[in-house]
Amino acid sequence: MASVSPLAPEKFPDMPEIAGVALATGAAGIRYRGRTDVLLAVLDPGTTVAGVFTRSKCPSAPVDWCRESLKGKTARAVVVNSGNANAFTGKTGKAAAKYTAELAAKAVGCKPGQVFLASTGVIGEPLKAQAFEGVMDTLVATATPERWDEAARAIMTTDTFAKGATATAKIGKTKVTICGIAKGAGMIAPDMATMLSFVFTDAAITAPALQAILKDLVTDTFNAVTIDGDTSTSDTLLAFATGKAPGAPKISRAADPRLKDFKKALTRVLGDLSEQIARDGEGARKLVEITVEGAVSKKSARVIAKSIANSPLVKTAIAGEDANWGRVVMAVGKAGEPADRDRLAIWFNGIRVAHKGLRDPAYDEAEVSLAMKRPEIRIKVALGLGKARDRVLTCDLTKEYVAINGDYRS
Repeated sequence: MASVSPLAPEKFPDMPEIAGVALATGAAGIRYRGRTDVLLAVLDPGTTVAGVFTRSKCPSAPVDWCRESLKGKTARAVVVNSGNANAFTGKTGKAAAKYTAELAAKAVGCKPGQVFLASTGVIGEPLKAQAFEGVMDTLVATATPERWDEAARAIMTTDTFAKGATATAKIGKTKVTICGIAKGAGMIAPDMATMLSFVFTDAAITAPALQAILKDLVTDTFNAVTIDGDTSTSDTLLAFATGKAPGAPKISRAADPRLKDFKKALTRVLGDLSEQIARDGEGARKLVEITVEGAVSKKSARVIAKSIANSPLVKTAIAGEDANWGRVVMAVGKAGEPADRDRLAIWFNGIRVAHKGLRDPAYDEAEVSLAMKRPEIRIKVALGLGKARDRVLTCDLTKEYVAINGDYRS
């Protein structure tokens, strides 16, 4: 395990219990030795579920399983393993997913279609689902509501710290709670979700309404993060609503005005988790926020922002604390979106370095170089073409990223 990212939060947040959710972790020996690698979440009857997944054309077997299971609209359990992605494993992988769900369903007392699965780790290696036999009954018997930190740690692969976030909201006069965990540090350019993330609430929201809310809110949270431009085979974001908050009104429409505060709280949780993923980018030493404004549309601004965020030349310059704004110009120009060289302006950490197609007249190399030493770098690009804007989070690209990925399977 790599040393903890210097961008990590000071501690894992204090996360309250969610009525109707119990958690347990175990060591099945999927790939790792001497650490937990399986998470089980047991959910009370009546829990609704929503999910968004990778857009990869080579999805994992658990992603296929979850997409089919969403049709049932209810969930009783979630089984997550680290160390093996169960992706590109053909009929063997499909059978392993089915076996895992059946095993968990028997232990929990539900239908296999009410068990949701996620796997993360190496692609192309068969998952020996029989390994779950040794831990499943114990997981069910020992599941308790408060183990958020343990749960987040069990699903880590190259992550250097556990990721969790929580918020509260009011739906009508009822207080509801949201808790979420996530994992992800590399192969991150979600365009739908992130590597793996699981969000739980005691609100009473129907599955169709929860699905619509989740699909909308990922746009400016998980979808606005990229570590390396590579979309995983396994990206999964699942949300569960137990309906156990005392007096919680049952919400059946995503547009219900009573959800206003809930949506804000859920956005905070998703945004917090996605920023933590950017902070834990493999080998990262800088958190980078890229804002593009003055674009012809939000979609255009997003494309340009990602062009900058995914540029190895931009990312390595930031790693070297080099204020090489010419690389930002390059990334804007190659994006294929409307841009005008002679209207372009660029800022690094609030210092304007380029303006109207030229280096800024007040440019001071020493001042900008000093600003580049900060752990958080803000790049702003003004296109001067319209009123649309967008924001993307990424990190720098260091030698450690190469080292981590060069021997990942070794």
